[in-house]
Amino acid sequence: MELLLPGFGLFFWTLIALLFVIFLLKKFAWKPILEALNERESNIADSIASAEKMKSEMASMKSENENLLNQAREERSLLLKEAKETKDKIINEAKDQAKEEANKIMLEARQQIEMQKNAAIVDVKNQIGSLVIEVSEKVLRRELADKNVQNDYISKLANEIKLN
Repeated sequence: MELLLPGFGLFFWTLIALLFVIFLLKKFAWKPILEALNERESNIADSIASAEKMKSEMASMKSENENLLNQAREERSLLLKEAKETKDKIINEAKDQAKEEANKIMLEARQQIEMQKNAAIVDVKNQIGSLVIEVSEKVLRRELADKNVQNDYISKLANEIKLN
């Protein structure tokens, strides 16, 4: 037989060895290799699903963060507006109170000035009355027969009088 096919023996034994290796691989290694590949494929699929889930959660968290940030901005804006309104209100109240105080002080000053003016007028009237009485007494004490002498005397007394 070898004479008919010179490379047949080598081919035959190579084929037998190959079949034996395939049989051994199928019997002992093929199943664990396929299980490992299936497990790896399953792990990869789980990882991809987990990554997709994380991606959607991240998108959701980003949206929530943007909403929270917008709310915080709105609250800050509202607080600033309220603070400005409060400041303006306090300033206006202080201005109004200052105006009231100034008006009250002005009114009291006017009243005091009016009282002092009236007191001064009364004092001047009293002094004039005293002077008139004094002059009248002096005129009456002195009996003058001549009208010219009497007028001269009155003029002299009027010049002597000092108004305070």
